[in-house]
Amino acid sequence: MRSTAHALGAVALVAAADEGSLHEEDGLLIACWGPRPDGLARLWHSQGAQACAALAGQFAFALFDAVRGEALLAVDRCASRPLFYRGAGRALLFASSSAALARHPAAAGAIDPQAIFDYLYLGGCGARPMFSGQRRLAPGECLHLRGGRVERVRYWRMRFAEHASASDPHERLIDGLSSALATSGDDGAGLLCAGGPASALLAAMLARVGAAPVRTYALGFGAHDRDILAQVRAASRRLGSHHREREVGPDDIEAGVVALARTGDGPLCRPPVRSPCCWARRWRARMACAACMAPWVPPRSLDAGAATAPWRKSAVTSACQARCASCWSSRCCSALAAGCRAPFARMRERIEASLAPAPVRLRRRNRLLRQGAAGVVDPAFPELVDPEAPAAALDQAWWSAQARSPVNRAIELELQGDLPLRVLPAFSAACAAAGLRPVLPYLDDALLSMAARLGPRHKGEAGARRLFDQALRALKAGRGTAHESAPVLPFGRWLQEEPRLRALAGDSLSDLARRRILRRDFLDLLLARRVPEDPRLHGETVWQLMMLERWLAQRSGDTRARIEPPHEALVLPA
Repeated sequence: MRSTAHALGAVALVAAADEGSLHEEDGLLIACWGPRPDGLARLWHSQGAQACAALAGQFAFALFDAVRGEALLAVDRCASRPLFYRGAGRALLFASSSAALARHPAAAGAIDPQAIFDYLYLGGCGARPMFSGQRRLAPGECLHLRGGRVERVRYWRMRFAEHASASDPHERLIDGLSSALATSGDDGAGLLCAGGPASALLAAMLARVGAAPVRTYALGFGAHDRDILAQVRAASRRLGSHHREREVGPDDIEAGVVALARTGDGPLCRPPVRSPCCWARRWRARMACAACMAPWVPPRSLDAGAATAPWRKSAVTSACQARCASCWSSRCCSALAAGCRAPFARMRERIEASLAPAPVRLRRRNRLLRQGAAGVVDPAFPELVDPEAPAAALDQAWWSAQARSPVNRAIELELQGDLPLRVLPAFSAACAAAGLRPVLPYLDDALLSMAARLGPRHKGEAGARRLFDQALRALKAGRGTAHESAPVLPFGRWLQEEPRLRALAGDSLSDLARRRILRRDFLDLLLARRVPEDPRLHGETVWQLMMLERWLAQRSGDTRARIEPPHEALVLPA
């Protein structure tokens, strides 16, 4: 730990010597992760707050200039390293961890009930931090303090070329990935493979540019993953990599839940969380691997994830559905649908659902709240929250995207929401629990710029698949499988088969019921009936709620965390 005081404030830095640095010169103090502090100082002297736009790569920094009487906080274009801040009187407090910021004597440590509702609604943490009064810098944002005022500035956002017709786009992908690997400097990183084209291309590029054989890893959760593991094994033999694989069982997950609850600035419920903590601690010593790449985590600049799929698909078909709406509203077709309950009734229901506003569509797809909050949420809890806030925020983000095509809008929503708020924190926390450093080559600036210049036809699930396959053929590295996601954890099935895991989930949901957030009868019904009916769907719900309770218990020191509505705080000018 290194700390220093300054005329404008004080900074404490806890980081490895090669990751974070403190820099002082002539009234200037810089605490940074990522860029060289002397280069950042030169940019500040020449460009001021515009220095953020001139930086490249992954970074986060705090800068204080006593001569100008200014300060600047900033994160990179993907917010790969977060920064949280809050007002406290006439002071501005900040930290790279929400939990660390909450421990400051001048910061309230209460849990924000609106953040808990956002977590339940979104299936993960939202833009609102879990602690009351805190705010978080979004990707491509900085906070500029000058003349007693605080200004939150968006210095970068992705601007898409909607009608680009690039020749040989796969060559651009190869060049961008080569640049990313050259600047990362992590030749010894282990590659966690899922068998899809993104991981196959990354493995081929590592074998092409690295002197040592590539270290590849794979894991599965049972018999249904063995076909994927066999294809990953065959691909690793073609590349000549040092390959290891392992089948994860319920005992690994039980230990991983405890480790994950201790890390992270919020409950971690996304699939990228689960894999590294289950195997990496054991394999790190065996394979001498200090860093981890997971290709299913970051390539969202070419294909948005499942979280934005309903937005993208409904927008693609909106023109056709708008023409059909008047037809379905006519008496003739209404009578036809009433007389032929299937398939016309189902078709009419789908068309009407897709024509509904975006927040309504999202609410209908929410596996926890789609049946109505009254039967799920404790009657006293809605008085503390705004139930429409998360849907309204998503709707605003969708329509404010600097893109026209639905696929680019979905990618923008992914890069601003799901990736920095839920996926990256989950993967980073899992790597931290395993003692590994996360490496994210697909989030390099060169690849982001390349993705922005590609036309929409090269993106989305089918377009990205073709693009990666073309790149693999150009490298003569074969093809990946059709799967490019973390292996599916059969948590719902294990809940029914493993008594210890069921006891852990039951105790967690029982403690959660005592917090008066969710109804006890709903939680009892979830374990007793819903999980046996649909283990995959409702097993995910149990995992989400279990991680919420474990996180709350860890942050409070017992099983009853303090949950209070946010207090009035210093209003920072936008």
